Amino acid sequence: MIGAQSPLPLHLKDVGLFRGGKQVLKDITASFNATPVKTVIIGPNGAGKSLLLHICHGLVPPDAGIVEWSGPHDSDALSRTQSMVFQRPVLFRRSAIANVVLALKIAGFPKQEWRDRADDILYRTGLSRHATTPARALSFGEQQRLALARALVIEPSVLFLDEPTASLDPAAAHLVEQLIEDAAVGGVKIIMTSHDLNQTRRLADEIIFMHRGRIKERAPADQFFTRPENDLAQAFINGELLWWRRRSMFDGAPTDGFGDDRTDGTAP
Repeated sequence: MIGAQSPLPLHLKDVGLFRGGKQVLKDITASFNATPVKTVIIGPNGAGKSLLLHICHGLVPPDAGIVEWSGPHDSDALSRTQSMVFQRPVLFRRSAIANVVLALKIAGFPKQEWRDRADDILYRTGLSRHATTPARALSFGEQQRLALARALVIEPSVLFLDEPTASLDPAAAHLVEQLIEDAAVGGVKIIMTSHDLNQTRRLADEIIFMHRGRIKERAPADQFFTRPENDLAQAFINGELLWWRRRSMFDGAPTDGFGDDRTDGTAP
């Protein structure tokens, strides 16, 4: 399924980011390779999951540190080798098929291939009958599938997804999850955020757990859910993170390694 040479691995070293005078990402060092295929980033609200994804994709430049692709990484190459799907679909005011064709045009695919490729991806995402429907007239679930279709039609090596099922009903979420699985089977590296632990268990090959702008744990999915090494990660899995932090305060134990009890998602 991969069209152009993969830009992977992706390396981040000592990455930091500030927002409103506060540091929201601190000392992020990580590498992303073709395997394990599906990396899911989890953590409480305000942990910095989406911001990390935006930095990886190139939407947001870091204020500190280095973000570097190992393969071809000029803007033209990256526009064809990596895609991103947001929590809320970002679509153009045109038909479903025109949205897909525009992605092919921007990525530099030959014009004579546009229609066949667009028809194929709309079929695979279950949107063929909506090809001429204005994107804004689709249901929210259909819009999210269209966003995925547009991301996948360029045959990316890497697909970033920012909580792609957060606002979907269970049936629509299942369809999107199946498309993600199909992409992974086809050789696409998946890097996504999720707030849904059940979904994470279903999809993830490896887990990155974030808290207050830092990566606190990274482990294979099975190991993370059965033997997490970090107390915060264990509390998060158990749905007890807020309780754990309050208990630590009263016991006089360190809350999370930062030495304070900020709850605004910022790193000192």
